[in-house]
Amino acid sequence: MSAAAASSPVITQSPAIDEQHLEETRWAPFLALPCQLTVDLPLPDFTVADFLALRVGSTVGTHWSLANDLPLRVNEALIGWGELEGNNGRLAVRVTELA
Repeated sequence: MSAAAASSPVITQSPAIDEQHLEETRWAPFLALPCQLTVDLPLPDFTVADFLALRVGSTVGTHWSLANDLPLRVNEALIGWGELEGNNGRLAVRVTELA
Protein backbone atom coordinates (compact mmCIF):
# COMPACT_ATOMS: atom_id res chain seq x y z
CA MET A 1 0.00 0.00 0.00
CA SER A 2 1.34 3.43 -0.90
CA ALA A 3 1.85 6.16 1.68
CA ALA A 4 -0.82 8.29 -0.01
CA ALA A 5 -3.39 5.49 0.20
CA ALA A 6 -2.53 4.83 3.83
CA SER A 7 -2.94 8.47 4.82
CA SER A 8 -6.17 9.25 2.89
CA PRO A 9 -9.20 9.35 5.13
CA VAL A 10 -11.93 6.81 4.76
CA ILE A 11 -15.28 8.57 4.51
CA THR A 12 -18.39 6.61 5.32
CA GLN A 13 -21.91 7.85 5.73
CA SER A 14 -24.07 6.61 8.51
CA PRO A 15 -27.00 4.42 7.43
CA ALA A 16 -29.44 6.98 8.90
CA ILE A 17 -28.17 9.69 6.55
CA ASP A 18 -28.36 7.36 3.55
CA GLU A 19 -31.92 6.30 4.47
CA GLN A 20 -33.00 9.93 4.97
CA HIS A 21 -31.57 10.95 1.59
CA LEU A 22 -33.20 7.94 -0.08
CA GLU A 23 -36.57 8.79 1.54
CA GLU A 24 -36.30 12.44 0.41
CA THR A 25 -35.41 11.28 -3.10
CA ARG A 26 -38.42 8.94 -3.23
CA TRP A 27 -40.87 11.67 -2.17
CA ALA A 28 -39.38 14.45 -4.33
CA PRO A 29 -41.57 13.83 -7.43
CA PHE A 30 -44.75 13.98 -5.32
CA LEU A 31 -44.13 16.97 -3.04
CA ALA A 32 -45.80 19.50 -5.36
CA LEU A 33 -48.94 17.43 -5.97
CA PRO A 34 -52.09 19.14 -4.67
CA CYS A 35 -54.12 17.60 -1.89
CA GLN A 36 -57.16 18.78 0.03
CA LEU A 37 -57.04 19.28 3.80
CA THR A 38 -60.48 19.42 5.39
CA VAL A 39 -61.59 20.07 8.93
CA ASP A 40 -64.70 18.04 9.70
CA LEU A 41 -67.47 19.31 11.94
CA PRO A 42 -69.74 16.29 12.14
CA LEU A 43 -73.45 17.08 12.38
CA PRO A 44 -75.05 13.65 12.73
CA ASP A 45 -78.59 15.01 13.31
CA PHE A 46 -78.59 17.39 10.31
CA THR A 47 -81.45 16.54 7.93
CA VAL A 48 -82.55 17.45 4.43
CA ALA A 49 -85.23 19.64 6.04
CA ASP A 50 -82.46 21.49 7.94
CA PHE A 51 -80.57 21.95 4.69
CA LEU A 52 -83.64 23.31 2.87
CA ALA A 53 -84.33 25.71 5.75
CA LEU A 54 -80.89 27.37 5.51
CA ARG A 55 -80.98 31.09 4.79
CA VAL A 56 -78.45 33.89 4.92
CA GLY A 57 -77.84 34.50 8.62
CA SER A 58 -78.92 31.01 9.69
CA THR A 59 -77.03 29.51 12.59
CA VAL A 60 -76.47 25.76 12.56
CA GLY A 61 -76.18 24.40 16.07
CA THR A 62 -73.91 21.49 16.80
CA HIS A 63 -73.56 19.06 19.64
CA TRP A 64 -69.78 19.41 19.31
CA SER A 65 -68.09 20.57 22.50
CA LEU A 66 -65.54 23.38 22.28
CA ALA A 67 -63.21 21.12 24.27
CA ASN A 68 -63.24 18.39 21.57
CA ASP A 69 -60.74 18.50 18.72
CA LEU A 70 -62.02 18.29 15.16
CA PRO A 71 -60.99 15.55 12.72
CA LEU A 72 -58.47 16.59 10.04
CA ARG A 73 -58.50 14.76 6.72
CA VAL A 74 -56.30 14.84 3.63
CA ASN A 75 -58.11 13.58 0.55
CA GLU A 76 -60.73 12.05 2.88
CA ALA A 77 -58.17 10.04 4.90
CA LEU A 78 -58.05 10.84 8.62
CA ILE A 79 -54.62 12.27 9.44
CA GLY A 80 -55.16 13.80 12.86
CA TRP A 81 -57.14 16.21 15.00
CA GLY A 82 -57.03 19.94 15.56
CA GLU A 83 -58.68 22.91 17.19
CA LEU A 84 -59.96 26.10 15.63
CA GLU A 85 -58.40 29.41 16.61
CA GLY A 86 -57.90 32.90 15.27
CA ASN A 87 -54.66 34.02 13.64
CA ASN A 88 -54.31 37.66 12.51
CA GLY A 89 -58.06 37.97 11.99
CA ARG A 90 -58.32 34.68 10.10
CA LEU A 91 -59.61 31.30 11.12
CA ALA A 92 -56.82 28.78 11.64
CA VAL A 93 -56.47 25.16 12.70
CA ARG A 94 -53.88 24.12 15.28
CA VAL A 95 -52.91 20.46 14.84
CA THR A 96 -53.16 18.81 18.25
CA GLU A 97 -52.63 15.16 17.37
CA LEU A 98 -51.55 13.12 14.34
CA ALA A 99 -53.24 9.82 13.56
